Amino acid sequence: MTPVQKTAGKLVGVVLVMASLSLAAVPFYNWFCRVTGFAGTPLVAETAPTDILDQTIKIRFDGSTAPGMPWEFKPMVTTMNLRIGENAIAFYEAYNPTDRVVAGTASYNVTPFAAGGYFTKIACFCFTEQILQPGERVQMPVSFFVDPEIVTDPEGKYVREITLSYTFYETELTPEQAALAVPASTALN
Repeated sequence: MTPVQKTAGKLVGVVLVMASLSLAAVPFYNWFCRVTGFAGTPLVAETAPTDILDQTIKIRFDGSTAPGMPWEFKPMVTTMNLRIGENAIAFYEAYNPTDRVVAGTASYNVTPFAAGGYFTKIACFCFTEQILQPGERVQMPVSFFVDPEIVTDPEGKYVREITLSYTFYETELTPEQAALAVPASTALN
């Protein structure tokens, strides 16, 4: 093997390693954020803690749609005060003003980022794809709490307000979903 062939072989190997690492980066980053709350990613739990503090925290709610998403989407209430550790339920409203079935998925985060590891969801519409018929309006709940451990975190203990933000993106209907869609003339009546 010539030196040029050896160098070319090494470069191909480097390119393959870099491509493999770049493909693994997104799933690994998503997993890391879900596990640690990094970048404002809320955690998920099955139940709320039994330890509820007397200290309260203000929760702000924000809702938006991505460009091209035809839905109207907003929180039913814009703020809520709750005790740290207390389970709360907030509702968001989505409306499909079009004459076609539209599916959507919500991405979410919390700010400030220091609260991401302590803002925990029990149940959320954002865990699954949502499908709205033409003219359909729905209220979608999110059940959550702020972990009492936030008061002992070096950065978290200064957090007095958390904003929960959702952005809905349109997703493509599967052939099975499209087959189950209610015709627009039926849905609007």
